[in-house]
Amino acid sequence: MGKDIELAILFADVVGSTRLYEQLGDQRAREIVAVCIDVMRAATDQNNGTVIKTMGDEVMATFPTANDALNAASQMQKAVSTSAALEIEGQPVAIRIGCHAGPVVIENRDVFGTTVHTANRMTSQAKAGQIVTTQAMVELLSPEWRAATRQIDIATLKGQGAEVLLFEVMWQTDDITSMLPSVAIAARESRKALRLRLAFDGHEVVLDEQRQQVTIGRADDNDLVIRGNLISRLHARVEISRNKFMVTDQSTNGTFVKKADGEEAFVRRDTIQIKGEGLIGLGKVPDESSPQTIRYLCEEP
Repeated sequence: MGKDIELAILFADVVGSTRLYEQLGDQRAREIVAVCIDVMRAATDQNNGTVIKTMGDEVMATFPTANDALNAASQMQKAVSTSAALEIEGQPVAIRIGCHAGPVVIENRDVFGTTVHTANRMTSQAKAGQIVTTQAMVELLSPEWRAATRQIDIATLKGQGAEVLLFEVMWQTDDITSMLPSVAIAARESRKALRLRLAFDGHEVVLDEQRQQVTIGRADDNDLVIRGNLISRLHARVEISRNKFMVTDQSTNGTFVKKADGEEAFVRRDTIQIKGEGLIGLGKVPDESSPQTIRYLCEEP
């Protein structure tokens, strides 16, 4: 009989391993993948985890808490991204990580259940260098880790039907698990007093010290809900990051930015900085007369 228990599940794999074999040959590629697997194992062991299995270029591990899982995931990403042994033609090898937490069944030293399948799907949603997790796991995190997550998408998981909110874990944040309140306050006080105004169809949302991110899309749980055939459920997010105003597209059709001087830019599944004032179009070039157009105004000291 299997044993029911609640755990955090982590999957990590090497991005583009097939390309590595083609580019480097079998022996060198196997060495690179082996180093990555060793990094994943070490991070798991050092953060109270258990490696359940390795499958080629992938590791599956369990952790007693969500914090342990993200501590390990962050350690994996940092180690891989900074290892001189994992560089090819000056470019680091990348891994992607997916996590989820919930009830599982342990049987014959293996782990089964919907939680495992969901964690695996989070890995497939992640891009190179990303850690992606679910709202259910975010709710189990410490305040420090929770502050380092941000919603990036909405996905329907195959076989489950229900929509799941996807969150990216910002593992690049220095010392996220050990930041002292005084350090956080000092960092906050050193930032400039930035403000970004987003106006749409008679409504206005302001990004500032208190509110540093908004999501935009046709789903009702976005901060700015905009309907349209070309607009994704979670189309884009706008945020203040390192004293800059950034627009990150997460859509199928992309996001257009038109500056006040008429210069246009297009971004899809990527991030662009905005300055001054202008227009944002979701899935199409912004038209000043369109009710779907967002007007932005950056107020900087």
